[in-house]
Amino acid sequence: MDILGTSLRVCVDDLDSAIPVYERLTGAEAFRFQRGGVSVAAVGCFFLMSGPESELSILRKIQATLAVKDVDEAVADLTAVGAQIVAGPLPAPVGRTLVARHPDGSVFEYVDRNPTD
Repeated sequence: MDILGTSLRVCVDDLDSAIPVYERLTGAEAFRFQRGGVSVAAVGCFFLMSGPESELSILRKIQATLAVKDVDEAVADLTAVGAQIVAGPLPAPVGRTLVARHPDGSVFEYVDRNPTD
């Protein structure tokens, strides 16, 4: 699988006040979207997340988000090394996503930019 980049997850209390800070630090404009009850802003290599603690506590268990060329290819490679697919593949705002637990117990989200039909 081709890993194209990594995004760091940051849980914040106030998304509106955090966005300008990260836009200034990265030089990138925020792309906002909802994921369940969580408001998310993608800013450069950061995913800023704000919402109910019940949902954030689950999202905090994912170490990072990895951009890949193709989620289906990621599933094949992850399965081949003994990873457990926890969720997905599912449609996401710009493509597809899945969550996998690696054999060492670490949990990562994998996303691609291949929209579902």
